[in-house]
Amino acid sequence: MIGAHGRVPVFAYRRPVDLRKGFEGLSALVQQALGKDPLSGALYLFTNRRRTTAKVLQFDGTGLTLYIKRLARGRFAALWEGDDATTLSLTRPELELFLQGSQLVGKVALAPAALSEKDLVVRA
Repeated sequence: MIGAHGRVPVFAYRRPVDLRKGFEGLSALVQQALGKDPLSGALYLFTNRRRTTAKVLQFDGTGLTLYIKRLARGRFAALWEGDDATTLSLTRPELELFLQGSQLVGKVALAPAALSEKDLVVRA
């Protein structure tokens, strides 16, 4: 299972990627384009220009893992349409929906915002 822990952050790269890139190429993209650490344990999602293939890069504590999915029919959601931002934060359920081919990911908020400490304050 990708990202076995519930609070694993997921970052989608919002531009098409040459998916011939492997561990090193995608790690470099995470560092240089996203400004993130590929060894942080977060999940990093990439898609190709045709949106038929997706890769997820993660450091699991012992090494980098690379998950690949190619859709038999249809296309993944176009994460680069609309917003000019380089990265899009997703929840794990949104990542799972994306990998199942949902077209709503990146266009509509599919999960509530995470609670902050301010939300948890008990008021008398």
